[in-house]
Amino acid sequence: MTDSKNINNPVGQGGGQRKKQSRAERQNNGPHRNLDRQSAADRKAELVRKMREKTRTAEESAQSAATAPPAEDTAQN
Repeated sequence: MTDSKNINNPVGQGGGQRKKQSRAERQNNGPHRNLDRQSAADRKAELVRKMREKTRTAEESAQSAATAPPAEDTAQN
């Protein structure tokens, strides 16, 4: 009996046929990766939109505070 040279490849244990993979899949660029990239891009776009909204509201509140007239205290008069 022939001894196996690799513990993960024992001789005599058939593993069946492997799926034919495209070149992109062999390079780990299969369709599952494209979906992952798309969802990551969507999450990033959502995060950027939220950050821009926060900065816009912060700028607007800073501008309104700078242009607002000082409040007068009528209790002292």
